[in-house]
Amino acid sequence: MTLLGIIGTQEIIFILIIVLVLFGAKKIPELMRGLGKGVKEFKDGMNGLETDKNTETEKKTTEQKTTSEN
Repeated sequence: MTLLGIIGTQEIIFILIIVLVLFGAKKIPELMRGLGKGVKEFKDGMNGLETDKNTETEKKTTEQKTTSEN
């Protein structure tokens, strides 16, 4: 069974009501904003990591070409 098969509409509404009671209507947008920023930073970090890997690969390729030419 999948998780979505277990959790129905009533359960989702119940969870949302609990979250609303615990955090309050004013705090939820702040929490979501923080979550969005965290996800964006994570994606930027992953893109930066890929860029670093590409740069590192290019440096190794250049070094290998330079070494083989000599």
